Amino acid sequence: MKSGMIIAASFVLVRAAAPSPMGLPVGSAELIERAAEFDRRTVEYQGEAVGDVMMRGEFAWVNLYDGKNAIGVWCPRRLSGAVKILGDYRHTGDTLRVTGVFHRACPEHGGDLDIHALALEKTGAGGRRERPFPRKKALAAAGICSLAAVLYLLNRFRRRS
Repeated sequence: MKSGMIIAASFVLVRAAAPSPMGLPVGSAELIERAAEFDRRTVEYQGEAVGDVMMRGEFAWVNLYDGKNAIGVWCPRRLSGAVKILGDYRHTGDTLRVTGVFHRACPEHGGDLDIHALALEKTGAGGRRERPFPRKKALAAAGICSLAAVLYLLNRFRRRS
């Protein structure tokens, strides 16, 4: 009976320490909060490619945003070719899943938190982001401008009299 409890407890502890249980990506908040535990371990991380792909010789930086934080991914230049659309105000970037070695303070990159990619897979295509025209804000701005013009004219008229 005692050995069964030890085995069960061991199983729970091993599963809790696993970086990507059942192949699910780890979130940025978890990577940041538990950075010491994940340091130099292979992780899976998924997010939207944002900003720019920055080429550095045979390598490139790609920033992946998972909805909470963006994490820099250092990858071979050939892997960065999977990125076609980057997220910005007008676009939703491609969704990528990276498998790589997590560094909480990378000695190669000045102590930055990053992931060195071993594999990079495009899991979703980006595209144009629709932005509806903010009618309420436009009407409020027109009203404020009209009020300012009326107050300006009243002030000028009052000074002349």
